[in-house]
Parts: sequence; C-alpha cells; structure tokens
Amino acid sequence: MIRTLFAAASALALGAVAAQAELKPAVIYDHGGKFDKSFNEAAYTGAEQFKSETGVEYQEFEIQNDAQREQALRRFAQRGADPIVAIGFSFAAALEKVAPEFPDSHFAIVDMVVDQPNVRSIVFKEEEGSYLVGIMAAMASETGKVGFIGGMDIPLIRKFECGYKGGVASVGGVDVLANMTGTTPAAWNDPARGTELAKSQFAEGADVVYHAAGGTGIGVIQAAADEGKLAIGVDSNQNGLAPGSVLTSMLKRVDVAVYDTFMDVKNDEWSAGFSVFGLAEDGVGVAMDEHNKDLVSTEMLNAVEAAKAAIIAGEVSVHDYMSDSACPY
Repeated sequence: MIRTLFAAASALALGAVAAQAELKPAVIYDHGGKFDKSFNEAAYTGAEQFKSETGVEYQEFEIQNDAQREQALRRFAQRGADPIVAIGFSFAAALEKVAPEFPDSHFAIVDMVVDQPNVRSIVFKEEEGSYLVGIMAAMASETGKVGFIGGMDIPLIRKFECGYKGGVASVGGVDVLANMTGTTPAAWNDPARGTELAKSQFAEGADVVYHAAGGTGIGVIQAAADEGKLAIGVDSNQNGLAPGSVLTSMLKRVDVAVYDTFMDVKNDEWSAGFSVFGLAEDGVGVAMDEHNKDLVSTEMLNAVEAAKAAIIAGEVSVHDYMSDSACPY
C-alpha cells in the first residue's frame, strides 16, 4: 500500500514537472526595444517578475521592422511557445492572421482588441491616469502653461493628450501646448526630436511637459533637466531618470498585464476576451518615490486622491478619445 501511494505521489510530481516544462512563455516587444525606459520596459519588468517568482524562463524578441511582427508570432508558436504576448497595437493585423493557425496556443496583445477565441486583448484607461498627472502639472506650473509631447500621432496617444488636458482644465487657468513627434513608428525612438520639441515648448512658456512618446520621451526628460523645468514620465516609473526634474510618471501597468498573462496560463486560469485596466483596477496611476517627493505638495496629492476617488465612483467622467475624437478640453 505504501509503495502504491509512493508511486502515485511520484507520478503526480512528475506530471507537475512535465507541466512546468511545457510552459514556454514569450514576449515580443514593439519598436524602441525592451530597454526604452517606458512602454516596452514595463513589459520586460513583468516578464522578469514572473521568471523570478516561478523559475520559468521566457523567450523574447525585439522587432526591428514591421515585417517581423507576423514572422515572430508564427515562429514562436511553431516552436511551442505559450503564452505569447505581443506588446503594442501594431501587432493586431499579424495576430489576426496567426492566432487562428494555432488554436491551441494562448496569445495576448496590449493596446488593441483582436477578436479570436485564443487571444486576450488588454487595454488601458490611459485617459484616467493622464487626468491625474494633468492635475499635478497644472498645480505645479508657475507660468500658467504646460506641455504635452506625444510619439506617433495615433488615436491611442491622443487619448493620453485628451485625458491630460482634462486634468489641467479641472484646475483651471492653465493652457496646454501640444506636439506629436511624427506619423511613423520612428516617432517612438527619437530622443533628439523629443529634446527639440520640449525645448520649443519651454521657450513658449511651458514649465511642465508630459510625454507619451516611448524612447523619444528620454529626450523630453533630458531637456527638462537641462532647462531647469519639469517633465512627467509615462508607462514605467521614470522619476529616477532625472531626479528633481521629473514631477511624476503616469504609470501604465503593462508589467502587471504580462505577469498576469504568464501566471494565468501557468495556473490553468487563462481566459480570452477583453481585459481593461483603469484606476479602479490599479492599472494606471501616478508614481511617487524618493526622487520626486520634494516636488509634490500635500495639496497636489490630496487633489489627485480626490480626483481618483471621484473617477472610480463615477462622479467624474474622463473623456475617452478612442470612443469620441472630439476632445472637449
């Protein structure tokens, strides 16, 4: 009897090991690469957290051109990678094509909806987090002008801009200057252009500039440090890139999205469909740490907390540019 129980336990243990061995998560980064200090790096952070906690290695790929999107998805699927997370809306067309070819594989995409039974579509309420940093920018401004610099001119980035303008407008008496970096994927990785645009806005009187521009935003932050002004980071916590010059960062928890996707497949809790991360889900927010604590007043923090509570309660509605491109602010 003891021998039988031992054999059964051994079989279960071997089964668990086999199941662990079969888990081969993968992440494919968008333009700018995994060390962009922003959007892609947030995904990398989530994958690293999963590896640290579980001991399960993951595969990764940084695309260099758009043709590699479909190639990378298909190659990983053919090699048995599962789940496969695509970082960025630009993977949508490729995933629409590849996902049906591998119905037993689990896929996820960040920032776009792909309606396939084996795809998890992960989107964020960036407008809500941007509203909060808009409040902070307006309250920190001494000139009555603040700025916004977006990356590629697409509705998703206009969503950041519109939410930011809403937060600024809620304070009142502050104007917003706005620029987009470009209309191609190169707009995500042009720090020199980010510096140029930020310095132009500073010259026009802005003293706080929020970027939603991926790697290009590194130039915005550097310009703020050079000019003695303030920047606001995005996606990852960028406060430490220029301590004392970054008012805060609008956190977009892509790390949580990647971590949860990997972990759900590991724990057999996977679900496809539509997944939304907003303030209520702690999917967006503002970054506070030792690098910016002296820049943010108690009044700012109180205003942010009040706005957050009101948004979650439905008392304040932040305009979603993706639903209606007529930004009212």
